[in-house]
Amino acid sequence: MRDKIQKVLEEIRPALQKDGGDVILVDVTDDGIVKVQLTGACKGCPMSQMTLKHGIEKILKAEIPEVKEVKSV
Repeated sequence: MRDKIQKVLEEIRPALQKDGGDVILVDVTDDGIVKVQLTGACKGCPMSQMTLKHGIEKILKAEIPEVKEVKSV
C-alpha cells in the first residue's frame, strides 16, 4: 500500500510545490493511517489542515480505499 500512496502523493505534489510547499510520506500503519509531513510554505500555513483533510486525505481515500485517515506529524 505504501507504493500506491507514494504514487498518489507524486500526483498531488506539483500543486503543493506551485505554492511553495510539499508533502513527505512518513509512515503507513497497518490499520490504514497515513502519516505525512507538510513542508515549505505548507508547514506554517493557516490553511494546512484544510489542505491535509480536504485535499490530500480526500484524494488518497478516493484512490486507495484502504486509507482510513491522513495525519500530519
